[in-house]
Amino acid sequence: MNVKLIVFILTVVLLSACSSKNWRETSREPAGLAPNPELTQDAVIQFYAADAFSWRGWFAVHSWFALKKQGADEYTVYEVVGWGVKEGRPAIRTYTTKTPDRYWYGAKPEAFLTISGAKASKLIPEIEAAVMQYPWKDEYTLFPGPNSNTFPAWIGIKVPELELDMPFRAIGSGYAD
Repeated sequence: MNVKLIVFILTVVLLSACSSKNWRETSREPAGLAPNPELTQDAVIQFYAADAFSWRGWFAVHSWFALKKQGADEYTVYEVVGWGVKEGRPAIRTYTTKTPDRYWYGAKPEAFLTISGAKASKLIPEIEAAVMQYPWKDEYTLFPGPNSNTFPAWIGIKVPELELDMPFRAIGSGYAD
């Protein structure tokens, strides 16, 4: 087979895999994975992963986690993103929400770790302390890391009681070792 034809076919396949949507137009709706914070008083820890945006989703996932303290009516979400890091923004983004399980720019997340109740209450302060110690707060490199998957993997190393097992496609999670 002709090399030019192979390159052409691969280009067409990759371009067809790319979303025609602008990232601003993709779904950010909740996936229904997180317990409703208005209905549960328990503490909750959830780690999520969803296909990365566009063609990168063929190869990698983006991961993040959310914590809800006992009695809280919102989750605190922690994630690392690269947008704005070169302009001086921190890589770690933290926000509160009732829906921490939102689609990652069109990709439905899955919860790959859920802990609730007394164990979650015990681990949340340890996780929060580990977040403050994260060594790459202002760094982001798509490959090999540090990136969005390095952050939760590093938390898992610092808080071994989580027994965190990162998804296979969490490229950059090994950077934390």
